[in-house]
Formats: sequence, structure tokens, C-alpha cells
Amino acid sequence: MFLDRFFRPRVTLAMGQKLYAGVVAQARSPALYEIYGVPDTVEGRFELYTAHVFLLLDRLRGQGSRASETSQALFDTYLSALDDALREMGVGDLSVGKKMRKLGEAFYGRVKSYEAAFAALPQTDHLQALLTRTVYAQGGAENVGKLSDYVLTQRAALAEQKLDALLDGRAVWSQA
Repeated sequence: MFLDRFFRPRVTLAMGQKLYAGVVAQARSPALYEIYGVPDTVEGRFELYTAHVFLLLDRLRGQGSRASETSQALFDTYLSALDDALREMGVGDLSVGKKMRKLGEAFYGRVKSYEAAFAALPQTDHLQALLTRTVYAQGGAENVGKLSDYVLTQRAALAEQKLDALLDGRAVWSQA
């Protein structure tokens, strides 16, 4: 019992980090930028990372305490990576907190919007409007239908994966 309390948080953190590494690899898939027309910008990458993190959080929601802990570890890793990226881009220490707050607010806004879009399924208008407003804010919305299909394909693929595999940090993403 004692050892479980000691090791479980470390294992959970490692699984969250492993899931996030998979998010990064998938979000950097060249097809997302070439075929789906996602802008290869800081904003475009933020939107893809956010979408993939949300898809995992959505899949793990309501799946018990271990899934909740893994979701939190994934989210914490995501926030830490955003903080690191800001610092690598040269954002000063005094500004990082303000920028992180804005990114956090943006993330929570996206979460609410994705939840509403998924609640409206099978109608995809809400999802397409969300993607147009966020991913394609600077243009390229002619690809929104393809990206919407991609998001729904990823959601379905994650839904079919065994929970234990996800909790062990093994999410399998469909090819972009």
C-alpha cells in the first residue's frame, strides 16, 4: 500500500509525459500542414497540440481515478511544455506568467468549444466553425472539412483503444 502511494504518482507522471510525446509527434505530422493546410506557425501548432491533448482528455474522462490522474499528468506536461517553449522563444521571466495565463484561458475556451461541438454530433457545423475560428483564423479554411474529418477519425480511433494501453501511455493515432 505504501509503495503504491509512493510510486504511482511517478508512474502516472511518466505516462502523462509519454502521452504528450505522442501528441507532439502526431501534431508535427507533415500531412497536417501539407494536406490539411494547418498554418505552420506558433499559433497553428498550439491549435494542433491543444486539439490532440483535448482528444486524449476527452477519451479518459469518466474512466476512473487512474484515468483522472493520467489526464492531470498529461495536462501538467502540456502546460510545462508551453512554459518551456515560451522561454525558448525568448519571452522574459516577467512576461511568461501573463502569457501562460492567456494560453491557459485559450485552452479552457477550446475545451468548452470542443465539448459543445462533440455534443452537437453527428452535425459537424459546430466543429467546423471551431476549427475555422481557431486553426484557420489567418486563412486556409477551405480545408476545414478535411480537418474536421481528421479530428473525428482520431476521436473514434481513441475510443476503440483499450483504456489500459492509454493509461500506460500508449495512444495510437491514425495516420494524418
